[in-house]
Amino acid sequence: MKTNHKRLLQWVEEVAALCKPDAIHWCDGSQEENDRLCAQAEAAGTFIRLNPAKRPNSFLVFSDPADVARVEDRTFVCTTEQREAGPNNNWRDPGEMKTTLRQLYDGCMRGRTLYVIPFSMGPIGSPIAHIGVELTDSIYVVVNMRIMTRIGDEVLRALGDDGEFVECLHSLGAPLAPGQKDVPWPCNADNKYICHFPEDPSIWSYGSGYGGNALLGKKCFALRIASTMARRQGWLAEHMLILGLTNPAGKKHYIAAAFPSACGKTNLAMLQPTIPGWKTETVGDDICWMKFDANGQLRAINPEAGFFGVAPGTSMHSNPNAMRTLHANTIFTNCALTPDRDVWWEEMTDTLPPQLTSWKGEAWTPSSGAKAANPNARYTTPAHQCPVMDPAWEDPAGVPISAILFGGRRPTTVPLCLEAPTWQYGTSLGSIQASETTAAQAGSVGILRYDPMAMLPFCGYNMGDYFAHWLSMPTRVPNAQMPRIFYVNWFRKSADNRWLWPGFGENSRVLKWIFERIEGAAPAVESPIGLLPTPEALDTTGLNVDPEDIEELLHVNPKEWLQDLPAIRAHYAKYGDAIPAALQHELTQLEARLQAAAATQ
Repeated sequence: MKTNHKRLLQWVEEVAALCKPDAIHWCDGSQEENDRLCAQAEAAGTFIRLNPAKRPNSFLVFSDPADVARVEDRTFVCTTEQREAGPNNNWRDPGEMKTTLRQLYDGCMRGRTLYVIPFSMGPIGSPIAHIGVELTDSIYVVVNMRIMTRIGDEVLRALGDDGEFVECLHSLGAPLAPGQKDVPWPCNADNKYICHFPEDPSIWSYGSGYGGNALLGKKCFALRIASTMARRQGWLAEHMLILGLTNPAGKKHYIAAAFPSACGKTNLAMLQPTIPGWKTETVGDDICWMKFDANGQLRAINPEAGFFGVAPGTSMHSNPNAMRTLHANTIFTNCALTPDRDVWWEEMTDTLPPQLTSWKGEAWTPSSGAKAANPNARYTTPAHQCPVMDPAWEDPAGVPISAILFGGRRPTTVPLCLEAPTWQYGTSLGSIQASETTAAQAGSVGILRYDPMAMLPFCGYNMGDYFAHWLSMPTRVPNAQMPRIFYVNWFRKSADNRWLWPGFGENSRVLKWIFERIEGAAPAVESPIGLLPTPEALDTTGLNVDPEDIEELLHVNPKEWLQDLPAIRAHYAKYGDAIPAALQHELTQLEARLQAAAATQ
């Protein structure tokens, strides 16, 4: 046996007795094992091997059309007290939910193999990392978990005979009767459950094979469960990118940043600066775990080992480094297939291919009238292949975080960038992080959709308590060195609906000002909402932007901010008495500053 860990062995036994698989396989994480499983999935019609001359050791998978994305309405947080889960989560009683799930799990792996995947979130042995074990009947899950985490025998060794781990149980919910032919994408579309039990801690997932529901190290462990662990233990588990920023003199700072979807998070993580002499390097594009070291410095790891990115919209224009990362050893899901067995998705190229096989397996041409790739088509690719990975991205000690950025998509009101003068006020800015609805979204245009710290779908407990946890961080250790907090908005528009800021690589100019603020070298002016750069403080050398547009980008209209306050209060009201008094105080103070500024206009 690979391990003497009694609790782990007992749990595997219990699950096998319940789910009744034909076989049990303990994953060792080796290349040989991976190749064998991929060949097996290929033979079953699940994997399509891509052209080895174009994408060595890469595969395309078409999922069931009913299983293409995270299912938030089937995602539950199960705690003894409903208040603990908060209004930001779907709550169920843990005992009742486990009874329901046990009935579904009974015999659910008949005709299949139960795979045991020991995995480490973060570099194995890091004081910031944590271990999980996923039990699954899906080969797709095994090979994707191998990319996204560190799996296998080395993790078991680190776990030892009595180490802590998070139990992660997953089944497709598609047992096979003797002689029954399997389908390429087994799932149970009518019975999906993604359930989190923070008090165990454990995760039980049933019915879906899609990554966000089935790769349980991803959002389930890395955010929902980890956020509850972080609260208990005094650290932060966040939906943030991590990047290293180096100036021409060779000085380096690390920055973490939280953005809601469609706000350019992965693009910023892999940014190519346009300012001569500046360099950015990627530590992580999605998840950030931060713990204090012995000196009170907040240090971060990327707990993942790969990128699970949205393919559509990714191109050599929007994110060349992501494109370069995908050259080999990549699993593509619900992308289109080219005649020469490569992948394609919308916006990947300037011209549409004349013919493709769509993600539904159908012949496609530009006149088909439907998208060739699913809008949520994905790539799973090893992080180490990214050409701009930071040399310290796997340092077990983590990297020191100097600044945290929040941002949303706001065509009006919010300036290009600002700095919070205090941690408390910075937390309040994160708590009201929002984007405006666009014509592409249901409902009225211009309505604020709040996604505090970009954690609304991923916080494993009451969001009001989460804000309180953030506020408590400076008191958690003696001599806590807290990062500075900034707010950015790349999406400001003019009155005639023009983008005022070019974005993409030019965002390095804002990062330069943030870097210089950390160093105490850049000027800032006070405003009712925080510290703003002067127009001269932003390096616009070689940038073709009208000085009037820069003025507009940095302009604060107190009346516009005052118009947001009723929506902010309604957003806070959802959490009732869980909203910390300190945040209500910051909001009252903000209102007073805005009213005073408005009175002078």
